[in-house]
Amino acid sequence: MHKPSPFRLLRGLVAALGLGGSLAAFAADPLKVGFVYVGPVGDHGWTYQHEQGRQAIQAQLGDRIETHFVENVAEGADAERVIRNMAKGGYDLIFTTSFGYMNPTLKVAKQFPKVAFEHATGYKQDKNLGTYLARSYEGRYVGGFLAAKMTKSRKVGYVASFPIPEVIRDINAIQLALDAYNPGTEIKVVWVNSWFDPGKEADAANALIDQGADVIFQHTDSPAPIQAAERRGVYSVGYASDMAHFGPKAVLTSIVNNWAPHYLQSTQAVLDGTWKPQDFWGGLSDGTIELPISDLVPAEVKGEAEALIARIKSGEFHPFTGPIKDQSGTLRIAEGVTASNADLAGMNYYVQGIQAQLPQ
Repeated sequence: MHKPSPFRLLRGLVAALGLGGSLAAFAADPLKVGFVYVGPVGDHGWTYQHEQGRQAIQAQLGDRIETHFVENVAEGADAERVIRNMAKGGYDLIFTTSFGYMNPTLKVAKQFPKVAFEHATGYKQDKNLGTYLARSYEGRYVGGFLAAKMTKSRKVGYVASFPIPEVIRDINAIQLALDAYNPGTEIKVVWVNSWFDPGKEADAANALIDQGADVIFQHTDSPAPIQAAERRGVYSVGYASDMAHFGPKAVLTSIVNNWAPHYLQSTQAVLDGTWKPQDFWGGLSDGTIELPISDLVPAEVKGEAEALIARIKSGEFHPFTGPIKDQSGTLRIAEGVTASNADLAGMNYYVQGIQAQLPQ
């Protein structure tokens, strides 16, 4: 028998008493799970994958849960309003899926201590607030390996959203791979200051290609950079979702986020009354990150990439193992030391080799 959370029990009891005291009403009271999305569910990228996770748990858990989402929620005051309205609306578990939702989620969580909250990509936890993210840097490193092997110009482009730790460490992971497999290959970065703006993303990709980049990465949510690469005849690496169908002649791989297992685990824990806040990092080893490699990649290189993936999965290799220096030459990760989750979560520097400067 599943043990309901105190909040579910209280809500169910009130509902039951309102129906003449019949506790049978509680059994029909589904767990309410809410999702707050920064982009549209049709972005074919980040939000799309979270929505696939929501649909998966709804299909698997059926009438035991009731799920809803709000899309296109701006980071900041708008997010706080949406999150609070969900908490006031009787939601038992709320997932907030963008870095800029961190402080609004924390604020609302303190006001609604009986509601379980989980925030994606942030680092602030509380008694009823957990965090979760994907080790996308693992996929970026493999993507960097593929770029190192496939580039002719020895210039790689990166369409970046905002200079937050998640984006910075992913850029760093690519540079580390380039240094290892094609030293001297340069990564160029264009910041668009948006998660989802197809026009800006396409312009950035075209600007990078104009500067000689022949492999385009992105840390934005639409397929526009992939489509630009396809039109211009260069390679690309997709992000969040498998974007191969947007660039069948361009996409070497995509760093695919599979959120369904984590969403199922967390929702089941709330149903069971066992949920506790945690700092969840999912990667290649548990299937949170998937890397479908295209046949555009020569068989020998594909085999090397798959061997690299296996080494990361087994724990034999970690992309952020020292010695790693920043641009100024300061040693950030000592020789033989692997970066901790805290090191990764707070990464605010470019590694040595990146010519660009971080925005202030």
